[in-house]
Amino acid sequence: MTSSPRPTAATVPRRELYLVFAGLMLALALASLDQNIVSTALPRIVSDLGGLAHLSWVVTAFMVASTSTAPLYGKLSDMYGRKPLFFTAIIIFLIGSILCGAAQTMLQLILFRAVQGLGAGGLITLAQTTVSDLIAPRERGRYQGLFGAVFAACSVAGPLLGGFITDALSWRWIFYVNLPVGAAALALIAIGLRRHCQTVTHRIDYAGAVLLTCGTVCLLLFLSWGGAVYPWLSPVMLALAFAAPLFYGLLVREERRAAEPILPPRLFRNPVFVVATSVIGLNAMALFGSLVFLPLFFQLVLGASPSHAGLMMAPMMGGVIVAAVIGGRLVSATGRYKIFPVVGLVTGFCAFSTLAWAAMAGSGLAVIEPALILLGCGFGLVMPNLTVALQNSVSRGDMGVATSVTAFIRSLGGALGVAVAGAVVAFRMRRLLPPEWTVPGAARPSLLEMGVQQIGRIPLDQRTVLLSAYRHAIATTFMTGAGVAALAFAVVLFLPERPLRDTVAASERAGY
Repeated sequence: MTSSPRPTAATVPRRELYLVFAGLMLALALASLDQNIVSTALPRIVSDLGGLAHLSWVVTAFMVASTSTAPLYGKLSDMYGRKPLFFTAIIIFLIGSILCGAAQTMLQLILFRAVQGLGAGGLITLAQTTVSDLIAPRERGRYQGLFGAVFAACSVAGPLLGGFITDALSWRWIFYVNLPVGAAALALIAIGLRRHCQTVTHRIDYAGAVLLTCGTVCLLLFLSWGGAVYPWLSPVMLALAFAAPLFYGLLVREERRAAEPILPPRLFRNPVFVVATSVIGLNAMALFGSLVFLPLFFQLVLGASPSHAGLMMAPMMGGVIVAAVIGGRLVSATGRYKIFPVVGLVTGFCAFSTLAWAAMAGSGLAVIEPALILLGCGFGLVMPNLTVALQNSVSRGDMGVATSVTAFIRSLGGALGVAVAGAVVAFRMRRLLPPEWTVPGAARPSLLEMGVQQIGRIPLDQRTVLLSAYRHAIATTFMTGAGVAALAFAVVLFLPERPLRDTVAASERAGY
C-alpha cells in the first residue's frame, strides 16, 4: 500500500480548486438537467418513435439505473480514487447521450436512457465527494450551498430548456447538447484535479452490489408503476412488494459478513449519519411530492399555460438558491450546522400549510407565490447543510460510500414522495367525484385520465366540479407535505452537533 499526504484547505492550490469546482458544477448540471429536461419533449418523442404505452420507461429507466449505481460509485471511488471514476461516469453518460439522440425506436431509447443513468449515478455522488477531498468541513458549507443552487436552477431550466430545444431544433438535441458540456467538464477535471486518495488493494463486494441493485430496481419499479401502470394489488405489484424487502434482507445479511461491504454496517451505528440520511430522505419526499403536482395545479386550477406554469415555479427555486448559498456561508462562518435544517423544516412546514389553505380557499398568486418562496428558502437550508454534517462525521475511507448513500436515500425519498402524492390525489378524486365519472365507459374515457386540453372541452358544469375536486385533492398533497416536514423536524432534533474540522487531513483522525 502506498500513500500520499492528504491536502488541507490551505495546501490545495487555488487554481486547482477553481478549475475542479467549475468541472464539478458542469457535471452536476449534466445530471440534474437530464432528470427533467426530457419531460417536455416526451409528446414529440412519441409522435416520432411511437410506443405510447411504454412512455413512462423513458424516465423510469434513467431513474432506476442512476439510483441503483450511486452507492457502487461511492465505494469504488473510495478504493480507486475519484478522478478515474469521474472519467468513467462522464464518458458512460456521454455515450448514452449519443445513443439516445440516435435512437430509432422507443425500445432503443429506453435502453439507451438506462446507459445514461449508469453514468449519471456517479456524477452527483462523485461531485459532492470530490469537494470533501479538497475543502475542509468548516469551509465546505459554502460550496455545498452552490451545489444546491445548481440543483434548483436546473429544476427550473430543465423543462424550459427541453421545450425550447425541441421546438427550435429537435428532441434529439436535448441529448446532443450534453456533449460539449460533458467535454468541458472532463477537460477541467483532467487539468485541475490531482490524485488526493490512497492507492489501496481492496476486494469488491460483488454479492452486496447485486443484491442492492436488485432490491432498488424492485422498489423503484413498485413506486413508479403502482397505481399508474398496474393496480396496486395486481400480481406484478405484489411480486415487487415481496421481492424488494427480500433482496434488502439478504443484503443486510451479506453486509454483516462481507470483508469489505459496499454499505459498511458501521455507518449505521453513526448517529449523525443515521439522522442526516433520514431527514434528507424525508425532505426529498416532501419536496418532490409537491413539485410533481404544482404545474398541474397552475394549469388546471389557475388556468396558466404550460410555459407560464414553469415560470411560476421560479420563485420557489429562487428561494432554494438564496437559502442554500447564504446558509452555506453561515455554516462556514459559525462552524454550526444543526440550527439551519431545524429552521428550514419549520419554514417548510409553515409554507406547506399556507399552500394547503390557499388551495382549499381558492386564493390567487398573491398568497401562493410568497408561500413558494418560503418553501424554497426552507428546503434550501436543509439538504446542503446536512451533507456537510454527514461528511464531517465519517472517516476519509468511508467518505465516498457515505455520500453515495445520501444520493441513494434522496432518490428513494423523491420516488416515494411522488408515489404517495399520486395515491393521495387519486384517492381524493374518487371520493369527491361521482363514481361514474372515474370509471371509463364504452364511449368515453374516465375524467381522471383526461389531459388539460381535454378537460377544457368538457361541459362547463362538469368542468367546474372536476376543477374543484382537483383543487381539494392537490391541497391534500400539500397537507401531506406539511406532515412529512413535521416528521423530519422531529427527527432532526436528534442530530448531534459536532465541531466542523478545520482541515481535510483531520478526517483521517476522526474518531466518530
